[in-house]
Amino acid sequence: MKKLLRIFLVLVVIVVLAVVAVAYFMGSIIKTGVETFGPKVAKVETKLDSANISFLSGKGSLKGIFVGNPEGFKAPSAIKVGEVSVALKPASVFSDKIVIESVQIVGPEITAFGLGADNLRKILDNLQASTGGSGTQPTGTNKTDQAAGKKLQVDDFLIKDGKVNVILPVVGTATVPLPTIHLTGLGQDANGITGGELANRVMKAVLDGVLASAKDLTKSGGKLFQGVGKEAGGAAEKVTKGLGDLFKK
Repeated sequence: MKKLLRIFLVLVVIVVLAVVAVAYFMGSIIKTGVETFGPKVAKVETKLDSANISFLSGKGSLKGIFVGNPEGFKAPSAIKVGEVSVALKPASVFSDKIVIESVQIVGPEITAFGLGADNLRKILDNLQASTGGSGTQPTGTNKTDQAAGKKLQVDDFLIKDGKVNVILPVVGTATVPLPTIHLTGLGQDANGITGGELANRVMKAVLDGVLASAKDLTKSGGKLFQGVGKEAGGAAEKVTKGLGDLFKK
């Protein structure tokens, strides 16, 4: 009996240590995944300062998300996010499909080149090209590739209080609000969705939101442009009025 009790205690200790190890290393795994998988499919620099997810509660945050611009677009970043709140079902980490109950992004800063957001379109094109258009991941051999292809379910994905810096060559930069983006019920069927499919859905929604903001900008003319003189302001008004017709087609 004592021997069985000792074995049981050893097993308990091993399980506890395993749980602690998963909780401790989960953040570094997420950080490595973002910084390895992101550039591979989006073809731009991606960084994550830190990730802190509690294995016991499934709640946590991702801090300091940075998405760079494609080659040819000279701006420090395409997307910057200070903090993302997440909640997932801890037990699902060990299943075939990870269930993410909520993702909330507050106050992202997005930079768009031109009223057509050409840099964001390029990133979306890269994502679609890398994932076969549908977000299906190519079969990988290393652990990062396998993790990236793992099935997901995202019940609620919210982006709010964002701003878009619209850069027009020669004219200047205007800052406009990003419409709230709310996606629900992603991957709730048996098949789930892959990370590539999720990235495509979110990036497409962000691009649509940016284009809506750019459309609103055409109604304001050069008044929203900052740090430009009268001549540049007049040019901005002419440019935005002319380009406004593009959104009517």
